[in-house]
Amino acid sequence: MTHLVWFRNDLRIADNPALTAACKDAGEAGGHSDVRACFILTPAQWQEHDWSPARVWFVIAHANALAETLAKLGIPLCFIHAERFSDSITALEAHCREHGIRKLHFNEEYGVNERKRDKAVKHRCDERNITARKYRDQTVAPVGEILTGQGEPYSVFTPFSRRWRSWIDDNQPALFPIPEARGDALKPERIARIPEGFSDAPPALVETGEDAAHSQLERFLAEHAGAYKDQRNFPALDSTSTLSPYLANGVLSGRQCLIAARQAQGMGGNQEGLTTWITEIAWRDFYINTLYHCPRVSMHRAFKPETEALQWNDPGQHFEAWKSGNTGIPLVDAAMRQLNQTGWMHNRLRMVTAMFLTKNLFIDWRLGEAYFMSKLVDGFLASNNGGWQWSASTGTDAAPYFRVFNPVTQSERFDPKGEFIREWMPELAKLDNKRIHDPSKSGVIPGGYPRPIVNLKESRKEAIARFQALKD
Repeated sequence: MTHLVWFRNDLRIADNPALTAACKDAGEAGGHSDVRACFILTPAQWQEHDWSPARVWFVIAHANALAETLAKLGIPLCFIHAERFSDSITALEAHCREHGIRKLHFNEEYGVNERKRDKAVKHRCDERNITARKYRDQTVAPVGEILTGQGEPYSVFTPFSRRWRSWIDDNQPALFPIPEARGDALKPERIARIPEGFSDAPPALVETGEDAAHSQLERFLAEHAGAYKDQRNFPALDSTSTLSPYLANGVLSGRQCLIAARQAQGMGGNQEGLTTWITEIAWRDFYINTLYHCPRVSMHRAFKPETEALQWNDPGQHFEAWKSGNTGIPLVDAAMRQLNQTGWMHNRLRMVTAMFLTKNLFIDWRLGEAYFMSKLVDGFLASNNGGWQWSASTGTDAAPYFRVFNPVTQSERFDPKGEFIREWMPELAKLDNKRIHDPSKSGVIPGGYPRPIVNLKESRKEAIARFQALKD
């Protein structure tokens, strides 16, 4: 019997339930049972899902690295080209027929299109007498496991996180083992060409490979996790893990991060810093569960249906100014320029820029969500959608809609010396530490830098009034 592992959003050999199960089953079946692997490139689907060039380059680099690692274990990884998910079903069937596949293994994904694809694959496998097995992988606690006392999904993070931590304490999740070599090393296949439409990518943000991901995790826990609670909101500091590209594309799992962090706690690591970082892992699980239980959020729909009655402003030039980092609000502009040039943005600034777009400019969150996805190397549907809806007050946030970050106040608090702004806004570099946060306040603006495109106080009042009108 030949087993096939279908890699998707799980580009790793360590802690990979589908790969572990396939190798275990093949081993129990005896020496004539083989294990193969495949990865399907679907560039048209990637474009429809707003994948960025940075993410496509990252995925292809790591798919090639995975092929090399698997080849050393005697497991060939084949690259299959299809345009969309619908094409991948037929292509996968042809691959199974060509190689005599009798058992297909894959880890679940939770977007609506991905679930439809996997349901169709299962149906096709049933017709062809191929056993299809799927595994829950993207979250620490299996998706659907964390429920209220009434058996309902949580719609607010804090009670979810308490139940999540309790589940972890009770179940002590473990890692799936790396499979042993199944034969002599092979010559790996390689993706030699970037699909059309994805060639314009910024320089790589992180190093390629599973080993690099683990090294980055170890470095963060050793050097930065202790101060994470106090320093994580300051964008000028190297205080975050920068693991999000690895997590978003499955080079690293949430389980690996959680277990490593808990081990660091057990070795005397700073408890508050590590506890705060573990909470970020819980947020990721929460948003994946939201995607699973509430499919409409991956269909351009609001988590809170009543907010779909909001009449957003026409995007126009304000949206273009926001995208290019020319709003006249220095912290917002610096953050957007960081995104455009690197494919990444500091998490505090993702909230600041999202709230500015949705609350001060009152532009539809869906436009911002799509723009972020089109630029981010760590664009992950569940987290990106969850963050945008949280900021726009259309999502799972329990706080009232009238919470609106003031980007100038945020700048003064989290970039007090203007170091981050100066890094990305050279035209403001000569301003003093007070004026740099709001150059328009002094009446003298450096040449070439725009005045604010919106009044922060008045636009905040208007946004609150629009939400209040919905409530009334």
